[in-house]
Formats: sequence, structure tokens, C-alpha cells
Amino acid sequence: MKLSSFALSIIIVSSVVVAPLLAQKSQPGVQVPATTVERPEDRGLRAHTNHLILLRPNFTGTSPSGETPASIRAVYKLPSTGGAGAVAIVDAFHYPTAEKDLGVFSSKFKLPSCTKANGCFRQVFASGMQPRTSCGWAQEAALDIEWVHAMAPNAKIVLVEAASTRFDDLFHAVDVATSQVTTGGRKGEVSMSWGGGEFSSETSLDAHFQNLGVVYFAASGDTGGANIYPSTSPYVVSAGGTTIHRSSSGAFLSESGWSGSGGGPSKYEPKPSYQSGVANTSSTRRSAPDFSFDADPHSGVSVYDSTQCQGLSGWLVFGGTSVSSPSLAGIVNLAGHFYSSSTSELTTMYTNRTNSSDFRDIRSGSAGSFSAKSGYDFVTGIGSDQGTAGK
Repeated sequence: MKLSSFALSIIIVSSVVVAPLLAQKSQPGVQVPATTVERPEDRGLRAHTNHLILLRPNFTGTSPSGETPASIRAVYKLPSTGGAGAVAIVDAFHYPTAEKDLGVFSSKFKLPSCTKANGCFRQVFASGMQPRTSCGWAQEAALDIEWVHAMAPNAKIVLVEAASTRFDDLFHAVDVATSQVTTGGRKGEVSMSWGGGEFSSETSLDAHFQNLGVVYFAASGDTGGANIYPSTSPYVVSAGGTTIHRSSSGAFLSESGWSGSGGGPSKYEPKPSYQSGVANTSSTRRSAPDFSFDADPHSGVSVYDSTQCQGLSGWLVFGGTSVSSPSLAGIVNLAGHFYSSSTSELTTMYTNRTNSSDFRDIRSGSAGSFSAKSGYDFVTGIGSDQGTAGK
């Protein structure tokens, strides 16, 4: 029996929140890093990560045990090569082993080398000074850079490190990321796997995402049926979560909405033009998410992070919509259309939403009070990806 919701009771142990097992003791649990927990006093001031870690029995961290780039590509009908320009990842604090860990991931899965020396990887301090380290945010950054590389192997990666988790520092880092991907008139994507519960002044921050040449992505959150910002910004692609179901032999069977996928009508953001006339969206408010990717830790992805964090390091299995945001940014980069803005990208997606060659309509699963259904829903948006067309 799987965890049905992260609204379940939790136990805080050694600065990590651990979701207890609900059934057989042999079934793995889910670890919720402290950085993924939003404190009430942080609302409107600070962001949290959106990654979760699957705890395997007899964990050693010596080899990958989650979904791989190749296994995921087969689910979403993606080529093994491609990508261009740059994708910027915005995270807080410093990830000291970023280049080394990306190298281990790339080597293991036979991806192109992505290093500072060959110009593929850059690490930028948004404030001009190296921030302090945080192992929870290092996990987040490891997931982000590795899975954007997995989805768009030939795209350059820029890891922009904000000075802190404060929104003013993170949105300054978003501005730096924007300049990094648009230098020389180029176009690209910016991924933000973090966020915080909606707040009344959030609309004043939307200007950070209204820049030509950039498509912005944000995790929809890991509390089923609840929204976070900047996912709710009309100028951001909101990345929801699904569960991949496989047979005992590993064959892909189906995909359903993940119980932890954030979404719903925004409290403060108005309905954007690209959702006009889309059945099941809010009549007056921005609806999230837009489209989705595997995010259930029980069908989670393999990530390599050598930075020790609460006793865990090495090969880990990650879930959460922090998987969705960089992965979908990578897929859109792989598609190669490089639209002039998030609005243009989202208009294209919603226009093509009923084409089964472009998107898989997710019709089962629930998150919070919402259920996946035919067409748009507050669990998975317009569905998950199929190939590189229509987006």
C-alpha cells in the first residue's frame, strides 16, 4: 500500500521529516528533507525545496535503483540525444560537489560530459560571493542539474546559486539566470524547483518572469491539492506530478496522477489567456499545474549526490515535483522551438493539449480534494509529455 498523501502525520527525526510506513514493514518509506517543509513564519518570505527521498531497505547508495534517463525516455517517447542553448537552474546556497556529481551521473548513464572545462557547465553565485552550503539544497541542485541533463543532453547547464532562501535573494538569482541564458540574444529555459504557499503580494513579483527569450518552469509543490508560488504565476510553466506504474518485470503499464501533486485555482493570480475556454479550469483564476512528469518517490528517479546529508549520500531515489520542473524544462529545450516567452510556450501547449501524439491525458489518480479526469485537471494539468512536438 502506497502513501496516499503527505498530509499524513509525520515524525521529525534528526532535522529530517520521515513519513511513516503504512503497511508492511518491508515496504520502503519516504524521507522528507527539512528543506522541503514550509514553516508558517516563512509564508511570503522564504522558499522551500520540493524533493522527497525514497528509503530503500538495506540502503547503501552504491548504485542507482530508481528510474534512469533511458527508462524515462521510453515512457515519454523522447530521443536519447538533442538539446541546445542553455537551461539555468536556480537554487539557494552552494553545492560544492556539483561538477563532480554531474560527472558521475553522466558517466553512469552514458550522457555527454558536461564540465566547466568543456563549457557545458557553469556555476554562478548570484550575489557575487559564494553562499554558505546546505546539504538539503545540495540534494535539490543535484536532482535539478542531473535531470535537465538527462532530458536535454546537449544543452548547456547554468547553476545559479542564491545567497539564501529568502524570496528577494531567489528572485535576484532568477534575474541573473535570465541574463545567463539570454546573453548574446540567445533563448533558453529557467527552472525553479522551489516555492512557498501563496501570499497576497505575489503578483508584484510576476515581472521577474516576463522576459523575452526565456521560458520559466516551477514545481507545483508536494502537498496534494495545494498551490505554491511561483508555480501559480501566469508567466511560469507549472510542473505537476505523476506516478509511473510498471509490471513486475519492469515493463511500463500506465501513468496516473500523484497524490502529492500541488495544484488548484490560484488565490491571487488572474486567469491567463491561454487557459480561456479550457474546460475544468477556474473561471476567473490561474489554474495549476500546466503539465506533469513522474514525481512519486515510489517511482522516483536516480540521482547521485556525494554531499552527506542526514546520513544519506551516493545514489539516491528522488521524487517530488522538484523532479518535474527541471525534467520538463529539459524536454521543452529538447523540443527545440525556443519560444519567446512562457506565455507563447503555454499557448502552444494548451492549443495542442488534445493531441495524443503530444500529450498523455492522465485520467486516474487524485491529489488532495482533486481527481485526475479527461482533459484538464488540478492534479496533472493537461497531462504528461509524449515526444517533442506540440510544445
